Amino acid sequence: MKKKLIIFSISIIFIPALLIFCCNAIIETSTSSKIYDSVYNIPYNKVGLVLGTAKKLANGQPNLYYSYRIKATITLYKAQKIDFVLVSGDNGSVYYNEPDTFKKDLINGGIPADKIFLDYAGFRTLDSMVRAKVVFGLSSVTIISQQFHNERAIYLAQKKGLAAIGFNAADVNGKASIRVQAREYLARVKVFIDLLFKTKPKFYGKKIEIT
Repeated sequence: MKKKLIIFSISIIFIPALLIFCCNAIIETSTSSKIYDSVYNIPYNKVGLVLGTAKKLANGQPNLYYSYRIKATITLYKAQKIDFVLVSGDNGSVYYNEPDTFKKDLINGGIPADKIFLDYAGFRTLDSMVRAKVVFGLSSVTIISQQFHNERAIYLAQKKGLAAIGFNAADVNGKASIRVQAREYLARVKVFIDLLFKTKPKFYGKKIEIT
């Protein structure tokens, strides 16, 4: 009885750990050739898709994930590696609007307003990828976020028929980074669950041409 209990206890720990490891390994290996750190090496794409996040943390401090994505997007645009920016984020309430906030800071950074398009229904990375193809009519795109996020987004894009590469914004160190990375491992498992059950975006809407 004791031996069976030990085997059962080990299985409870080992099986989820193996699942997380496999999901992470599949996503990393299948996207490694499509990730770029240098603006000089990355191929041109008509549109750069920057994935939304909050400008401020819950404690009121600046969110470096946000700041670094803004900087990366401006760098990519000024290097003429993209012509347009699509900001995809959460606009879940009148008090929280990621796309509009991104747009203001991108304009302040030198990107013309008429070069910026907004996806207000990018509630999840899956939604952002599917809507980029279905709603905004893209066949290829450069995703702009931190590397761990780019890997997951590119994998989802591939599975949804959208050719994608990623430009890595600077990563964040410290306690906040550890929490984000821990959530990322679970998010990668969720990727395969969503693909298995063919999860759809929360909203679609009218088609929008980026031109």
